[in-house]
Amino acid sequence: MLPSENRLRRRQDFATAVKRGRRAGRPLLVVHLRWADQSAGQVDEHSDSHPHATEGLPSVRAGFVVSKAVGPAVVRNLVKRRLRHLVRERLVALPAGSLIVVRALPTAAEASYSDLAHDLDAALKRLLRTDPAAATGSGPTGSGR
Repeated sequence: MLPSENRLRRRQDFATAVKRGRRAGRPLLVVHLRWADQSAGQVDEHSDSHPHATEGLPSVRAGFVVSKAVGPAVVRNLVKRRLRHLVRERLVALPAGSLIVVRALPTAAEASYSDLAHDLDAALKRLLRTDPAAATGSGPTGSGR
């Protein structure tokens, strides 16, 4: 389970990460990441709502979207638990104050834990490859989409 300070709960926070963050799609999942400097006003505004945030640094917050297209409730919950565990292990690699939303695709229902881990790592590697403040389109990734 994710610690309380690392959970996305509000619809507005999910929408901010999805609409204003960067996206990396993989066969099993789609990851949306919004850096802290992209959402500084939004993170600072809610810093009081995170009593466990350490030393003034806002926590990385993660949310998960697993729709009914993935399968019945048992399968959706299994996929969610696996994704939560995988993201929890990777929180330290993400910039402080960032928002991350992981959306499982229907193919995630049959995927193994290691397959989900591989796709999550590949998506995060792509999203973290360039600093969003320095992203001018002249890097090795080109436009990114």
